[in-house]
Amino acid sequence: MRSLIILFITFLISTCTYSQWTNKTRILPDELRKIPETIFIRHSPNPVYPEQTISSDQSEYKYVWRHSTSVTSITKELTVVRAGSYIWHNEEGWKQNVILSKKDFQKKFKCRKGKLKKGITYTYDQNYRWGNNTFGGDALWYVLAEDDSGKLYKAISIIETESETKTPKQ
Repeated sequence: MRSLIILFITFLISTCTYSQWTNKTRILPDELRKIPETIFIRHSPNPVYPEQTISSDQSEYKYVWRHSTSVTSITKELTVVRAGSYIWHNEEGWKQNVILSKKDFQKKFKCRKGKLKKGITYTYDQNYRWGNNTFGGDALWYVLAEDDSGKLYKAISIIETESETKTPKQ
């Protein structure tokens, strides 16, 4: 039991460390500032619009925003440290949303051992947002990775999730 409590406290401390945005005069949260950006990240489509779920989705939610997220190291091989997203909360600004460990990143992006090989694109095909209401918002996705010497690099990209549904083509 004591081990579980220690693990939980460690998780809370690490989550709080990653989610700080103390300088509201700057656009990026603390953990993403002052790190060279040598990784390319993009979302497709962007912006993304909600669709009503269909029976094949087997989802408890009424709407889905379907998009993928791709990552490419531009300059050299890097090892992923962590990835995730922040969401914009009105006047409060950026709040940590998703945190992907190296292991989570490997699974979602199909990236063996978390190694981003130079020039190779890794894609999280079903990086979907689900919900019962259509509301728009912005998410700032990031990837943090390091080279063999331990120097940290980043990728950042905003995905726009809109509130209005697209009219089906006829």
